[in-house]
Amino acid sequence: MLLVDDDRIEGRWDVPVSDLELALKLDADGDDKVSAEELQKRFSEITSYVLRRLRFSLDGLTGAIVITNKGPIVEQFADGASLSLGLVVTNVAGPKVLEIDYRLMFDLKPLDRAFMQLEYRGVTQTAVFTVEKPTRQFSLEGPSRGKEFLSFTWHGVWHIWIGFDHILFLLALLLPAVLRFEQNQWQAVTGFRAAFFNVFKVVTAFTLAHSLTLSLAALQIVVLPSRWVESAIAASVLLAAINNIRAFFRGRVWMVAFAFGLIHGFGFANVLTELGLPRRALVLALVGFNLGVEAGQLAIVSVFLPIAYAVRKSGFYQHSILKVGSGLIAIVASLWLMERLFDWKILPV
Repeated sequence: MLLVDDDRIEGRWDVPVSDLELALKLDADGDDKVSAEELQKRFSEITSYVLRRLRFSLDGLTGAIVITNKGPIVEQFADGASLSLGLVVTNVAGPKVLEIDYRLMFDLKPLDRAFMQLEYRGVTQTAVFTVEKPTRQFSLEGPSRGKEFLSFTWHGVWHIWIGFDHILFLLALLLPAVLRFEQNQWQAVTGFRAAFFNVFKVVTAFTLAHSLTLSLAALQIVVLPSRWVESAIAASVLLAAINNIRAFFRGRVWMVAFAFGLIHGFGFANVLTELGLPRRALVLALVGFNLGVEAGQLAIVSVFLPIAYAVRKSGFYQHSILKVGSGLIAIVASLWLMERLFDWKILPV
């Protein structure tokens, strides 16, 4: 969050403690936790490290950034603890264009992204920084709503593509879409029409459900504890995968997609609510982000369906891909569930 005045810029920068540990190895006692004392001992090194990866340019002139913290301040968010850093830029003289170059963690985590909210004279602008687009320009004479919208749309696409739990849930629902359960076993559907409508029902149900709860949660009409939401998402992946092996739900997979899609919507919303956007900016971000999620899903489905339909009659698909693949998904989901319920670290991602 940045507040821009005519003569100074003030802001708060939240940096995940896990990122700092990855970059600087702060866990001196090897207990797999970074304590307040460990942050305090290395605080000067931490601030030096992060400031080398952030640059402000005001009308083409580089601004001097100063961290205002006397020591570490730790905040808790849905995805873990973050070090909260206050910053100020004082050599400001009525700039018209502010350019921000942000490169923290992109060298170690290329899939990472950072969100920023900027407020100037009551007008809020937002941006997403990625390894492909680490530099953003902001007009202090008037924001571009179109650029903000496209930025959040692309972020929605990217979020679904790197959201492995959401992808595995979607795949677990789609794997039996080219099959039908008859005589106590999975058999290939007879035509593409049947496969298409199976996929259509699943994707539509999932989309309607997560769009509903994404909106409710992002607008803070309904708020659920993030730990339980993330645990429920892992459980949904597990149950969807087990259903492919034992076929509990059979012809009602779209109902499962809708029911668990409600939970996934709360998970999507965590990305937006932690930005603390004002209602106007939040609505813009919500619509763009949700459209991006749908576009990301459609891209996955458009690749999956033709391939799955082409090989649906083979024993390799009906046994190896459906059952073995679902078993592997179930194992990963079980590990996620234990991690999220008990705050363990098992998987590398």
